[in-house]
Amino acid sequence: MSDRRVLANAVRALAMDAVEAANNGHPGMPMGMADIAEVLWNDFYSHSPNQPKWFNRDRFLLSNGHGSMLQYALLHLSGYDLSINDLKQFRELHSKTPGHPEYNETPGVETTTGPLGQGFANAVGFALAEKTLAGHYNRPGHDIVDHHTFVFLGDGCMMEGVSHEAASLAGTWKLGKLVAIYDDNGISIDGEVHGWFTDDTPKRFEAYGWKVIRDVDGHNPEAIKAALAEAVSGGDQPVLICAKTIIGFGAPHKQGKEESHGSPLGKAEIAAARDELDWRHAPFEIPQEIYAGWDARKAGDERVAKWETAFAAYAQAFPELAAELQQRLSGELPADWSEKSAAYIRQIQAAGGDVATRKASQQAIGAFAPLLPSLFGGSADLAPSNLTLWKGSKSVTGPDGNYAHYGVREFGMSAIANGIALHGGFIPYDATFLVFSDYARNAVRMSALIPAQVIHVYTHDSIGLGADGPTHQPIEHIPSLRYIPGNHVWRPCDDVESAVSWQQAIERKGKPSCLIFSRQNLKHQHRSDEQLAQIKQGGYVLSDPADGQFKAILLATGSEVELAMEASRALADAGVPVRVVSLPCAEVFDAQPLEYREAVLPGWCRARVAVEAALADYWRKYVGLDGEVIGMHSFGASAPGDVLLEHFGFTVPKVVDAVKRVIG
Repeated sequence: MSDRRVLANAVRALAMDAVEAANNGHPGMPMGMADIAEVLWNDFYSHSPNQPKWFNRDRFLLSNGHGSMLQYALLHLSGYDLSINDLKQFRELHSKTPGHPEYNETPGVETTTGPLGQGFANAVGFALAEKTLAGHYNRPGHDIVDHHTFVFLGDGCMMEGVSHEAASLAGTWKLGKLVAIYDDNGISIDGEVHGWFTDDTPKRFEAYGWKVIRDVDGHNPEAIKAALAEAVSGGDQPVLICAKTIIGFGAPHKQGKEESHGSPLGKAEIAAARDELDWRHAPFEIPQEIYAGWDARKAGDERVAKWETAFAAYAQAFPELAAELQQRLSGELPADWSEKSAAYIRQIQAAGGDVATRKASQQAIGAFAPLLPSLFGGSADLAPSNLTLWKGSKSVTGPDGNYAHYGVREFGMSAIANGIALHGGFIPYDATFLVFSDYARNAVRMSALIPAQVIHVYTHDSIGLGADGPTHQPIEHIPSLRYIPGNHVWRPCDDVESAVSWQQAIERKGKPSCLIFSRQNLKHQHRSDEQLAQIKQGGYVLSDPADGQFKAILLATGSEVELAMEASRALADAGVPVRVVSLPCAEVFDAQPLEYREAVLPGWCRARVAVEAALADYWRKYVGLDGEVIGMHSFGASAPGDVLLEHFGFTVPKVVDAVKRVIG
């Protein structure tokens, strides 16, 4: 048995033992891909176990994240801060080895994977980030941004539609430092895939513009090494290595079968596998000579030191570029950001203007982007409608881009944006119509779960968009986005709140936001300096009676704030004083101290009416059983926007009547 096979068998043994100890998990993929992983990590993968966040490291992503024990075994054996006891705690509460790889839980894990195909799309984002940074900062003789992205993926990833979207873009963008290794074992949970997956995968990727290395024996180290050497030899095509493997390799009675995919092998089969692999060690026992064969700490330290020397020379030659890159990689905002962003917000509050909030959003991008080299835009074939381009936008098809035209690929777009954010050096924003956030839904959920600082821009936010009809009119989308834990959803009412929403999303380091904008023009609202400062608290009193005495509270967001203000004036004329509360971000408001929330929504005032052109039920937590909600209870219809708003009850008389009812 070769030394390489012995090293790979350590991965197989740890995978078998950890899954057995947990009594659940996926041993098949780690056992099948162990030989490929051994060659990649020991001969090609440039990393540093002692400094897992070293910037110029290669990135390794496990898109088929159910095989997480492969990654954990590699990290442990290579010298990362992941002990054998951590492996023994596989899938246990609060362990560093959760069931699927989770970003920030385990040193060396670059992204959270599990939903198949998304890790592959993340990898496209990583590779795009590397190429874009290299195009901006590298200079002749100074390739200080120079690393590969390696991603493992399986049959399930290939079946998911997001892999088609991401692969197509990777070829178009010529991501020559992206290397995908396809675990072609022909098995998924239901069994042999020939009944539901007969794609000619190599041809598919060749059609996307990839270089494809076919029919690599995934258990032959020399064949694997030759394929990887060819993959990293240069060129502007992303590379797919199609590796033929046997799932559960080494388990004599279950290898090549779905039984090894997602269940423990069992004590008898593990004993048989130990015999088959000639592995004569107790569970979780790794001999020192095998650790020595894997240990990457010294080599990693040398890589870091060499790069730091190169960066010092770069900084001496190009001090401004080096300082800017370091600032971007730190994740901190420029020193003048706070002052200049606040000045812009004060400026538009003073000037005022009745514009659609999608236009106000574009104006905010135009003001903020010159301050933020890290801001990276994109839209799913809707840039003229989403209004996400600004005068400094440059396509990533050029050498130094900052804007991606994703085409009609909402899911791929958002999953790629997650990868761009995680790579470092960027704050990405993506965009589509709000109703099509459904296509991207799981990637938006992953933005919050990872978490990744992606700003998801959604325009055409209600039935107010008009005659395109119910297929394009979002109803349940805003509350559904609010229900994602850790997600901040901003629905601003005018140009000022729009700018604040951008400011707050940009300042929300490492975490996502959704910005929801209107198609139709909205009135600029007048505010005091105190009110202006309170917008960032998520909710505030926009209007009170002159004497401060009110009988009811109107709550609203977005386009319905204007309606609430009109209704408050009509109620005042009728002798019914009301307070108007604008609540652009419920999640931020709910996190405020109790004293502030009580000052805005005092408990004594149970006469409350909420108004939002979205699903009504969300607002029950604010208005209670005594209050009313003017919202949507059905899908929309095709008609001009103003006609629809009247038809569905978003009118001053309806709001006035509701207030009178709750007052009693």
